[in-house]
Amino acid sequence: MGNTRATISAVGHYAPPDVLTNADLEKMVDTSDEWIRTRTGISERRMLVNGASSDMGARAVEAMLKNRGMTAADIDLIICSTVTPDMFFPSTACLIQEKTGAKNAWGFDLSGACSGFIFGLVTAAQFVETGKCRNAVVVGADKMSSITDYTDRNNCILFGDAAGAVLVEPSPEPGAGIIDSIVRTDGSGGKYLNLKAGGSAMPATRETVDRRLHYLYQDGRAVFKVAVIAMADISAEILERNGLTGADVDWLVPHQANLRIIDATANRMGLDRKKVMINIDRYGNTTAATIPLCLSEWWQCGKLKKGQTIVLASFGAGYTWGSTLIKWTADDAAAS
Repeated sequence: MGNTRATISAVGHYAPPDVLTNADLEKMVDTSDEWIRTRTGISERRMLVNGASSDMGARAVEAMLKNRGMTAADIDLIICSTVTPDMFFPSTACLIQEKTGAKNAWGFDLSGACSGFIFGLVTAAQFVETGKCRNAVVVGADKMSSITDYTDRNNCILFGDAAGAVLVEPSPEPGAGIIDSIVRTDGSGGKYLNLKAGGSAMPATRETVDRRLHYLYQDGRAVFKVAVIAMADISAEILERNGLTGADVDWLVPHQANLRIIDATANRMGLDRKKVMINIDRYGNTTAATIPLCLSEWWQCGKLKKGQTIVLASFGAGYTWGSTLIKWTADDAAAS
């Protein structure tokens, strides 16, 4: 299996039906639809009223299996990228395994924040390329509403709930599939984007609850300054490393955190916005789910086609960031 290249062979997603609009947020905090849209590009986001990350993840996996024509018993490995696990243990991957009936799979959770999906994809590809697994499922699932403070006007406008899943298998075509990846972390950025309480450093107490320390904290300005450069630079770097330019790219699939960051990344790569997958207006930032959600939607509507060259790009807490270059091999939606 030494020359085997991994590829994404199927996609699926789930977004809960309940919608939280900018107009709804206007009634909750001091903000406005115009302020939110001009600064973030978000108009609405989905909320999971009842259920947990594993419920959304299981639904996304079931959709993916249907698109591939496989059963859950065919799955070898489940990697769940999430910062909102159902609980510390058992892992959300274990819960997804049980809920989908993937009785032959083992799995684990991976915490990479908004870069979690790319980190999970890189990990899954190595299991497949070394022959340790025939296939691996990578799930990005986050119920961000569970850690969002809806009295915080700066952060509550950003996040939504969703899940996406992809199947990673050996590529059927030489030279196609997951061609290259670059992943990086910088722990010095941890103080700017985190969830302070609930872990071993600050266990839950009445004081931590009263101080609202179990909600996401973000210094938006500090994070934006780094993210807008890092995500753009790493996307340009992966093209240069592989002798490509923006003209060779069919789709940029960026993490959906902020429309200005997305535009900066596209500009750095020399891409027209028509070549950029953007759904932040309808979903907001769903953290590990944003990239597979884009892939699934674009594939489902027939825009993501076999043979196209795509670049995935992300930036998240940690700091974490990464990019992946893929020659798409999955059959077109109409043929599936």
